[in-house]
Amino acid sequence: MNTHSPTPDATPPEGSAALSWHTSEHAEQLAQALAETVARDLRVAIDARGQAGMALSGGSTPKRFMEQLARCALDWSKVVVTLVDERWVPPEHPRSNAGLLRKHLLHGPAAQAQFLPLYAHAPTPENGLPRVAARLDALDLPLDVVVLGMGEDGHTASFFPEGDHLRQALDPNGSARVLPMRAPGADEPRITLSLPVLVQARALYLLIEGDAKRRVLEQAMDDAELPIGAVLQHAPDLQTYWCP
Repeated sequence: MNTHSPTPDATPPEGSAALSWHTSEHAEQLAQALAETVARDLRVAIDARGQAGMALSGGSTPKRFMEQLARCALDWSKVVVTLVDERWVPPEHPRSNAGLLRKHLLHGPAAQAQFLPLYAHAPTPENGLPRVAARLDALDLPLDVVVLGMGEDGHTASFFPEGDHLRQALDPNGSARVLPMRAPGADEPRITLSLPVLVQARALYLLIEGDAKRRVLEQAMDDAELPIGAVLQHAPDLQTYWCP
């Protein structure tokens, strides 16, 4: 196997024709391959429009990808980075996605990128929502790149099952760019980009690891109750990067 590029899955799971699968034997190979692909997308956007916009996910899986992306050669001063979603905790909190992004991506040359956080200093996401929404007005849509993750409960972004604003967040015709979210499966209140913002990206990727998550994704092809299923239903093209 080429250690720099994942292999397109020659035998995708039954019912997954809408997905493009890219697999690697090892997580480091997968991270490097996705980083090189995303860096290429960003260069194309900069060449075409003078700026590139990207939204990334937090969690444990994206760390290797972020570290590989930080090493890629591109004009980071022309890249605007935000998050797919955020826990409502300050950036110094160990569970902050902004903190994770700063640690694993926004250093060295990549520190030149403009970062638009989804957290504002307010007691609740509802209180901070106007400030975050105004901040995102600086973000040109559609985004050039979105990298999603997924939990074993089928959530992606902060589209958690039983989320208090889940229906609004998953409305493909909704006008809100960003919404608060509380759910039984989320330890903290959250704030999240909406489905239309994510699926309208010029390049949409899903980064997952492990057989359990692959089975969840396969299930979502036929299960509209899983939030990731809404992405599968409305995304024109979802490139899935997976390793065992």
